[in-house]
Amino acid sequence: MTAQIRLVEVTDENRDAVLAVRVRPDQQRFVASVEKSFLDAEREPEGKPWYRAVYAGDEPVGFVMLSWNLVPGPGLLGPFYLWRLLIGARHQGRGYGTAILDEVVALIRADGAEELFTSYVPGEGCPEPFYLGYGFLPTGDIEDGEIVLKLDLH
Repeated sequence: MTAQIRLVEVTDENRDAVLAVRVRPDQQRFVASVEKSFLDAEREPEGKPWYRAVYAGDEPVGFVMLSWNLVPGPGLLGPFYLWRLLIGARHQGRGYGTAILDEVVALIRADGAEELFTSYVPGEGCPEPFYLGYGFLPTGDIEDGEIVLKLDLH
């Protein structure tokens, strides 16, 4: 059974609760914080950032950020790129990551996406098994030291 989640716009009312969502300390080298994600989105508008808090019930349990329908170029994978996906430490292992990807894939397919890219920092404890298990495949490319993966949406 897939976990029940909602993707919620980040507002002044929920921003502090969303910023409080943190991965385990041993995962911090693999995924940037929500705070850094907001900074990246602000500093890199050419990446066409689209982000949402992930809620289970009334509680934020995660965060997702994509590049949404951008023109690919140097340093810009896409048109659709999963830029950030994180689940709070105490909410991991409940199927939220898969539920988020299911929701994101449905949304971008509805917008005409044929593929979704992502990347990860290699190392013990990295998210590679999760992404491969979902169906992403290595492209053979490395971008800023990260292994690039692609999910075919056909």
